[in-house]
Amino acid sequence: MRRISKLTSVAVGVASLALAATACGGTSSEAGSGGGGESGGEAKGLAIAYDIGGKGDQSFNDAAYAGLEKAKKEFGYKTADIEPTEGETDADKVQRLTSLAKQGYNPIVGVGFAYGPAMEEVAKKYPKVSFGIVDSVVEGDNVASLVFAENEASYLAGVAAAKATKTDTVGFVGGVDVPLINKFEAGFEQGVKDTNPKVKVLSQYLTQTAEEGGFSSPDKGKAAAEAQLEKNADVVYQAAGLSGQGVIEAAATAKKWAIGVDSDQYKQEALAKYKKYILTSATKDIGGAVYALAKSVEDGKPLTGTQTFDLKVNGVGLVDSNPEFAKIPGLSDAVTKAKEGIVDGSIKVKTE
Repeated sequence: MRRISKLTSVAVGVASLALAATACGGTSSEAGSGGGGESGGEAKGLAIAYDIGGKGDQSFNDAAYAGLEKAKKEFGYKTADIEPTEGETDADKVQRLTSLAKQGYNPIVGVGFAYGPAMEEVAKKYPKVSFGIVDSVVEGDNVASLVFAENEASYLAGVAAAKATKTDTVGFVGGVDVPLINKFEAGFEQGVKDTNPKVKVLSQYLTQTAEEGGFSSPDKGKAAAEAQLEKNADVVYQAAGLSGQGVIEAAATAKKWAIGVDSDQYKQEALAKYKKYILTSATKDIGGAVYALAKSVEDGKPLTGTQTFDLKVNGVGLVDSNPEFAKIPGLSDAVTKAKEGIVDGSIKVKTE
């Protein structure tokens, strides 16, 4: 039997990690000393392999990087973060994870569900190394599956959108039409409709596969958002990785509301010129999950099995960094009430 657990608030309460917003690519590592495995005389600890979009997406991947930075600072070991390649295959991911394991990194985290097949293969070959995967469940005694209740955070985003709209039309832009992103859409639409059944939800996915650029094409996101804005949407929620930057740009240009995802995008330096129009963000404490795994390895008690990050443990949430959030009549109270309902079980949020 695999162990399925729900982390405590203490384990995941690092959602306020300051994201190091860096747009540089490539592979990076920094030497240090301290815990972790040994290779070539240098202590080595956490390594992360990025998903499509890479570091600098101001969202999903940067959140994972924040967890790596916190672990590096606290444990003083050498870390590595590796960029994906254009049009890569599962074999490329296998090679990347294998290389990190051979170099002595422990734990190793694959950022994104695309690492599933590769991690299942590599984890079996390196049973003494702890692996983690974000947004997917992989079987293995030495694998921690770091999954999130995105539908719950998206429900809160839907409540906010329904309260903020003046046209009774809002939009959802998903990067790729896959079950993970379907969870965002399902929660968002339910939150909108439960708050105001009269509000229309326009939905669009950018691509059918990640290889087509759904998570890495700001131009596609911008075009999709512009189409929804032309149809009278005045709040647009995006779950599209790097492509989401185009959605935010389009909304801000039209002086309409955008809702960010994964990280608090109101605070992202690269998005500063649009921040006035980023109403809120549905967050996932990816950095906290990555750090929690690193700490468990450092403590000699590696996490394994499915680790679920939901509203109860503040693993997901909705931020109110934009001062305008509190100025919209009824918005804050509606979001608070909805969160309480989800946590106490009186509101059941759909996943599809």
